[in-house]
Amino acid sequence: MELVTPHIGLVFWTTISFLILLFILGKFAWKPILSAINERERFIEDALLKAEAAKEEMSRLTNENEALLKQARAERDVILHEAKKVKDQIISDAKEAAHTEGARMIEMARVEINNQKAIAMADVKNQVATLSLEIAEKVLKQQLADQQKQDELVSQLLREVKL
Repeated sequence: MELVTPHIGLVFWTTISFLILLFILGKFAWKPILSAINERERFIEDALLKAEAAKEEMSRLTNENEALLKQARAERDVILHEAKKVKDQIISDAKEAAHTEGARMIEMARVEINNQKAIAMADVKNQVATLSLEIAEKVLKQQLADQQKQDELVSQLLREVKL
């Protein structure tokens, strides 16, 4: 039973030992332990603040990247639109130049055809004139072969010409 009911002396010395231990711990251990705990708490708070700042920075960078992507897409669309306009303009200019060149070549061919036609007509007229002269010469030779026919022709021509 002695173990269950302590004596007054044991309680006294246990209390004194506890108070001395409490004093020594308070003097030498509590301040370093509390400062270490406070420092650890500050370190954790700083780490949380830095993590939050990093999270905000990542969010900002993500937003900036999205904005840059949108801007790049918009610029790409503008460039593609301009390239399409230039392509359409080049095609239109080429078609117009082809039509103009075709019309010029057709006109040149028409002029050449007219020139060749005029040359051919002049040649035909010359041949007709030559043939007419040859026929007239043969007819006149035949009619003028006889002296009497010559006299009749001269008198007929004189009657037609009146002065």
